[in-house]
Amino acid sequence: MVEKQFKVTANTGIHARSATILVQEASKFKSDIHLEFKGKKVNLKSIMGVMSLGIGQNADISILAKGEDESAAIQSLAETLKMEGLAH
Repeated sequence: MVEKQFKVTANTGIHARSATILVQEASKFKSDIHLEFKGKKVNLKSIMGVMSLGIGQNADISILAKGEDESAAIQSLAETLKMEGLAH
């Protein structure tokens, strides 16, 4: 399993548009990928799960991946978060 922490920098946090982008990116991988915030863990391939967390600006989040392409998944999601100006 691979885990990476991020700090949400976007003024709007992880809202509908950014959640959709993350879900689409996570869905490209075979690994099980989860997003964790304040002790709650949801499937990052589920838009409803991601939106249910209500992640705001300055939130500390973790992305966890487990499976055959876990490293590639984490790297790709980290790049997506950075490119979209969502987190670092």
